[in-house]
Amino acid sequence: MKLAECRVMDPGCAYSTNLATTVVESVKAGKSKAETFAALDASKWAHVQESKMLDDAVQIPVAGAPSTGPANAKITIVEFSDFQCPYCAVAIGEINALLKAYPNQVRLIFKQFPLETHPQADLAAAAAIAAHKQGKFWPMHDTMFAHRNDLSRKNILLMAKQIGLNVDQFETDLDSTEVRETVVRDVQDGDRAHVEGTPTLFISGQRYNGPVTLASLKPVIDAELSGAQTAAAGNKPGN
Repeated sequence: MKLAECRVMDPGCAYSTNLATTVVESVKAGKSKAETFAALDASKWAHVQESKMLDDAVQIPVAGAPSTGPANAKITIVEFSDFQCPYCAVAIGEINALLKAYPNQVRLIFKQFPLETHPQADLAAAAAIAAHKQGKFWPMHDTMFAHRNDLSRKNILLMAKQIGLNVDQFETDLDSTEVRETVVRDVQDGDRAHVEGTPTLFISGQRYNGPVTLASLKPVIDAELSGAQTAAAGNKPGN
């Protein structure tokens, strides 16, 4: 999309943020239109197509995080997400299709990464963790994404009741230090892994830089599974 459109639709996008900053700095410096466009073209943020599909693997703590899929799956995907993010909402269908295509080979782990530009995302992240404490993270996940345009405390409490949570316990957990610290840790884990926007996926620890669509993810998963099978064969006795 166009730069201005991206700033409106996804204020947390690192690419449009940095490109917009380049424009502002150029204008302040009195540069001409041609000089401003040259500065944009020279920016690394203008050439996202140069990124590798998968970056080098990093360690991401996942103990206690919500997950779906077999614990012994060959491929683990860690998703950093924001409940107010429109792109995260669109990605749900694609990720669910991927899990359906690989029911025994892929496990998904969810990490909170509420963006500062989304005023209700932080409360929603805490609500998701509070629901997880009662074993209902995924119902709350689906419900909040379905109502991401109104994640006020009042509406979140209504959602908690609708999905069958103990609302008193939920509200206590929602305001607890434990839940708040869990959100902070997830964000810190994302920062250390250089997460800059949402959704961001890590496949077997490797940051994925392509579109979050089944068509784009499937070849990557197939290649990772093929590599895992080759490695397993090479580790057999006698090889």
